[in-house]
Amino acid sequence: IGGVLATKDVIIPNAVGVDIGCGMCAVKTSLQNIDIEILKKIMSSIREAVPLGFKHHGHAQSAALMPQDYDLAEMPVTKREFKSATHQIGTLGGGNHFIEIQKGSDGNIWIMIHSGSRNLGKQVADYYNKIAIELNRKWKSEILKEWQLAYLPVASKEGKMYFNEMQYCVDFAYANRRLMMERIMNIFEVECSCSFEKFMGNYITNIAHNYACEEIHFQEKVLIHRKGATLATENTIGIIPGSQGTKSYIVKGKGN
Repeated sequence: IGGVLATKDVIIPNAVGVDIGCGMCAVKTSLQNIDIEILKKIMSSIREAVPLGFKHHGHAQSAALMPQDYDLAEMPVTKREFKSATHQIGTLGGGNHFIEIQKGSDGNIWIMIHSGSRNLGKQVADYYNKIAIELNRKWKSEILKEWQLAYLPVASKEGKMYFNEMQYCVDFAYANRRLMMERIMNIFEVECSCSFEKFMGNYITNIAHNYACEEIHFQEKVLIHRKGATLATENTIGIIPGSQGTKSYIVKGKGN
């Protein structure tokens, strides 16, 4: 399930969705097998280190783990939610989000995570979608209300603010996945004395599937919205997650 939408001069909060920056990351370990008792210890330690479902950290994580180089004064939602977000970074969430230990077709054990921007992304999405709905009503927009595709002009104050906060959420979602993965990797090192192998030059393979960005298509500059969809440009490494009990795939874009 996924959608890709190109627009000119406007951005649509609902085409990105409420879990801004949601995506996948994966790490390849040096292990070929894990003893079942050690696996149980690893799973138990992960549950202690990573809050699941609606749970957050009891104390704030370091602000240094949060995305940097943003001016919170220009970001009303992120500024309001920042303190709460420091309790959410490094947490999984619910729904179809998961932490999985997998056996790869290459013979190695892999760690895979699916997670996003937690409540921060939802707050940003809801705030700007509400503004877009009100402005579209005011402008008597031709976009039908039931389509739920209210837009903001990219050059407008509201459009610029949404784009900035959306990008923060994309960075926050990656920081969230990265923190979880680093803590899980530490657990593996303690329990298995294993190392981690680079895949296509990186220890952590990461790709988001809910965001908007400017791209060139058919010789035109457009704003691409992706919801449950990823890039497949040449040599881009992607991750296709399976459901519980079905295979996941590491893929490489052909760019065609």
